[in-house]
Amino acid sequence: MKAFATLLDRLVLTPSRNAKLTLLADYFRDTPDPDRGYGLAALAGTLDLKGVKPALLKELALERLDPILFQYSYDYVGDLAETISLVWDGGAKERVPSENQPRLSDVVHRMNALGRTEVRGAVRDLLDHLDHSSRFAFLKLATGGLRIGVSARLAKQALAAMTGTGENAKDVTDIETLWHGLEPPYEALFAWLEGKAEKPVLATPAIFHSVMLANPVEDGDLAKLDPADYAAEWKWDGIRVQMSSFGGTKKLYSRSGDDISGAFPDIVDAITFEGVIDGELLVGGTARSNSSTRTFSDLQQRLNRKTVNAKMLDDYPAFVRAYDLLFDRDADVRQQTYLTRRERLADVIGTAPHDRFDLSPLVPFTDWTELDRLRLAPPDPVIEGVMIKRRDSVYQAGRLKGPWFKWKRDPFNIDAVMMYAQRGHGKRSSYYSDFTFGVWAEGEEGEQLVPVGKAYFGFTDAELEILDKFVRDNTVERFGPVRAVKAEPGFGFVLEVAFEGINRSSRHKSGVAMRFPRIARLRADKLPRDADRLATLVAMMDGKG
Repeated sequence: MKAFATLLDRLVLTPSRNAKLTLLADYFRDTPDPDRGYGLAALAGTLDLKGVKPALLKELALERLDPILFQYSYDYVGDLAETISLVWDGGAKERVPSENQPRLSDVVHRMNALGRTEVRGAVRDLLDHLDHSSRFAFLKLATGGLRIGVSARLAKQALAAMTGTGENAKDVTDIETLWHGLEPPYEALFAWLEGKAEKPVLATPAIFHSVMLANPVEDGDLAKLDPADYAAEWKWDGIRVQMSSFGGTKKLYSRSGDDISGAFPDIVDAITFEGVIDGELLVGGTARSNSSTRTFSDLQQRLNRKTVNAKMLDDYPAFVRAYDLLFDRDADVRQQTYLTRRERLADVIGTAPHDRFDLSPLVPFTDWTELDRLRLAPPDPVIEGVMIKRRDSVYQAGRLKGPWFKWKRDPFNIDAVMMYAQRGHGKRSSYYSDFTFGVWAEGEEGEQLVPVGKAYFGFTDAELEILDKFVRDNTVERFGPVRAVKAEPGFGFVLEVAFEGINRSSRHKSGVAMRFPRIARLRADKLPRDADRLATLVAMMDGKG
């Protein structure tokens, strides 16, 4: 446990991606099985540990600490696991020396062997005997939210890095291909990485293959390219998915390789082909069924669910708009050109169920100026830009510069007023960095601010200092960890907010929901009375803004 706790401590304090990669590679190289495998699973989000609810942890903490003092501590620190690990008082219990602390695998096995009524006592006992760093690591594991700036992709890249650069070095693409056919603690994977065993044989044939990614168009990129060498497709506002079907096994994966088949059984059940197809998951009707595509907020109703009921399937019918073909039956076609793969894909989709699958249409254009006009005025509100793909490009995993580009439409922008603020997490735990903002709407007593979104990025560290100071100097009310700030027509803080899309939402008081809002600029030159009105956002939804 101590080695994993030390790793977390260092990762939290390490902002550099390359430095994080080195820390991870060293941990995987130096830590024995099965501890490193469980550590990998925790970092990648695949560790199956009996869940410990935050409410239980708070109850245990309040057994040892005054409620008001605990709330003040939690408000200041901003992270439940870190707060409890710092304030926990083990009483007369003696700390276990670092060299005798339980191994990570011991903790995992113990927690997974517990009955429901045994969890409270076991958690209390571990907190009593672990040191501060190990308590923090255990609580992060137990609650399932590490939040240390390490993605599953970075963890897999660290596995490749631990194999070095020689002839025995392994590629991250091979690791990702194996990933979903293996389970923690990944001992067969580590044995192969270290050259002690052959490459693992996967039990399921319908595996995930690393996807090819596009680069955003930047200034000057297109001027260097011949439009005749490229084809264009619409970029739809859904989520990127991969359908894999072999030997009767059918799976639906997200772009990062998460198995989302359980949330979309209507898609999985409709798969009649064998092979691997890359596409966009959307809600509504396919072009072949002559029904309209619905917004991302409709798709969100089904995302992050393990199962869905019949009403959800009926209200939010899903379909896949196919982009590319990786395997045609058992034939690997990734090294064929984009246009050749597309021809084969058209044949596959042509025989697939019309209500669940269609082919992403090409966008005819002669030069970049014409494509720019199409990008800014797409024929469907669910389109968020265009994809530009080199006609002779092969399908290569990763984000290579040149073959594929994404050219998104310009973001929407509004001026809004800061209304509430909350502390951040990790290195931002001492700052108010999560901001709820609002616009003016007509109420019973005239114009009033109504919340329309929340943003916690887009600003620099220097701007964060300014925002944090304003919150501290102008707090008018507190709601637990949330502070309400002074926001009146003649006094407040105006923020320029950029966002990718906007939809109607019955779950929000304002009736609108933004997609990917971020703070674009601090508008010290404006008073709150100059901020936008709710009618402006409604006009954007109706295509009049």
